[in-house]
Amino acid sequence: MSNIARELVGSEYGVGVCLLFVEAPPGRGPSLHKHPYEEIFIVTEGEGTFFGASGERVVRGGQIAIVPAEEPHGFTNTGKVPLKQIDIHVSPTFETEWLKG
Repeated sequence: MSNIARELVGSEYGVGVCLLFVEAPPGRGPSLHKHPYEEIFIVTEGEGTFFGASGERVVRGGQIAIVPAEEPHGFTNTGKVPLKQIDIHVSPTFETEWLKG
Protein backbone atom coordinates (compact mmCIF):
# COMPACT_ATOMS: atom_id res chain seq x y z
CA MET A 1 0.00 0.00 0.00
CA SER A 2 3.03 2.31 0.15
CA ASN A 3 2.18 3.83 -3.25
CA ILE A 4 -0.92 5.44 -1.72
CA ALA A 5 0.43 6.19 1.78
CA ARG A 6 3.25 7.72 3.76
CA GLU A 7 4.13 6.04 7.04
CA LEU A 8 5.45 6.82 10.49
CA VAL A 9 6.92 3.82 12.32
CA GLY A 10 6.38 4.41 16.03
CA SER A 11 9.38 2.39 17.22
CA GLU A 12 11.67 4.83 15.42
CA TYR A 13 10.34 7.61 17.68
CA GLY A 14 9.88 5.68 20.91
CA VAL A 15 6.08 5.56 20.70
CA GLY A 16 3.66 2.62 20.73
CA VAL A 17 1.69 3.28 17.50
CA CYS A 18 2.36 3.50 13.78
CA LEU A 19 0.57 5.88 11.41
CA LEU A 20 -0.31 5.75 7.74
CA PHE A 21 -1.25 8.96 5.93
CA VAL A 22 -3.37 7.65 3.06
CA GLU A 23 -4.32 9.44 -0.16
CA ALA A 24 -5.96 6.86 -2.41
CA PRO A 25 -7.34 7.74 -5.84
CA PRO A 26 -10.80 6.45 -6.83
CA GLY A 27 -10.85 2.67 -7.18
CA ARG A 28 -7.70 2.11 -5.13
CA GLY A 29 -7.04 0.58 -1.70
CA PRO A 30 -5.41 -2.43 -0.08
CA SER A 31 -6.62 -5.98 -0.61
CA LEU A 32 -7.73 -8.28 2.20
CA HIS A 33 -5.21 -8.49 5.04
CA LYS A 34 -5.00 -8.61 8.83
CA HIS A 35 -2.85 -7.42 11.74
CA PRO A 36 -2.22 -8.89 15.23
CA TYR A 37 -3.39 -5.55 16.71
CA GLU A 38 -6.29 -3.11 16.35
CA GLU A 39 -6.39 -0.57 13.52
CA ILE A 40 -8.27 2.73 13.62
CA PHE A 41 -9.18 4.56 10.40
CA ILE A 42 -9.92 8.29 10.58
CA VAL A 43 -11.36 9.37 7.23
CA THR A 44 -10.76 13.08 6.68
CA GLU A 45 -11.97 13.45 3.07
CA GLY A 46 -13.72 11.35 0.47
CA GLU A 47 -15.47 8.01 0.75
CA GLY A 48 -14.18 4.51 1.27
CA THR A 49 -15.90 1.16 1.41
CA PHE A 50 -14.35 -0.98 4.14
CA PHE A 51 -14.83 -4.73 3.86
CA GLY A 52 -13.93 -7.82 5.82
CA ALA A 53 -15.13 -10.31 8.39
CA SER A 54 -17.61 -7.80 9.86
CA GLY A 55 -19.22 -7.12 6.48
CA GLU A 56 -19.08 -3.99 4.36
CA ARG A 57 -19.38 -0.38 5.50
CA VAL A 58 -19.14 2.98 3.70
CA VAL A 59 -17.11 5.53 5.67
CA ARG A 60 -17.02 9.22 4.68
CA GLY A 61 -15.00 12.27 5.69
CA GLY A 62 -15.41 12.95 9.42
CA GLN A 63 -16.15 9.31 10.27
CA ILE A 64 -14.08 6.60 11.95
CA ALA A 65 -13.84 2.83 11.45
CA ILE A 66 -12.18 0.44 13.91
CA VAL A 67 -10.98 -3.07 13.05
CA PRO A 68 -10.25 -5.55 15.88
CA ALA A 69 -6.97 -7.46 16.03
CA GLU A 70 -6.74 -10.45 13.66
CA GLU A 71 -9.87 -9.43 11.69
CA PRO A 72 -9.40 -9.68 7.91
CA HIS A 73 -10.15 -6.32 6.26
CA GLY A 74 -9.41 -3.95 3.38
CA PHE A 75 -10.90 -0.85 1.78
CA THR A 76 -11.45 0.74 -1.61
CA ASN A 77 -11.99 4.38 -2.49
CA THR A 78 -15.55 4.23 -3.82
CA GLY A 79 -15.89 8.00 -4.19
CA LYS A 80 -15.07 10.39 -7.03
CA VAL A 81 -12.28 12.29 -5.24
CA PRO A 82 -9.14 11.12 -3.42
CA LEU A 83 -9.81 9.23 -0.19
CA LYS A 84 -7.74 10.83 2.57
CA GLN A 85 -7.42 9.17 5.93
CA ILE A 86 -5.10 8.57 8.85
CA ASP A 87 -4.72 4.92 9.85
CA ILE A 88 -3.52 4.19 13.38
CA HIS A 89 -1.87 0.81 13.90
CA VAL A 90 -1.87 0.07 17.63
CA SER A 91 1.67 -1.30 17.56
CA PRO A 92 5.16 0.26 17.50
CA THR A 93 5.88 -1.66 14.25
CA PHE A 94 3.83 -2.65 11.22
CA GLU A 95 2.83 -6.32 10.98
CA THR A 96 0.63 -7.27 8.03
CA GLU A 97 -0.45 -10.65 6.71
CA TRP A 98 -1.81 -10.37 3.15
CA LEU A 99 -4.64 -12.82 2.56
CA LYS A 100 -5.19 -12.50 -1.21
CA GLY A 101 -3.76 -10.58 -4.20
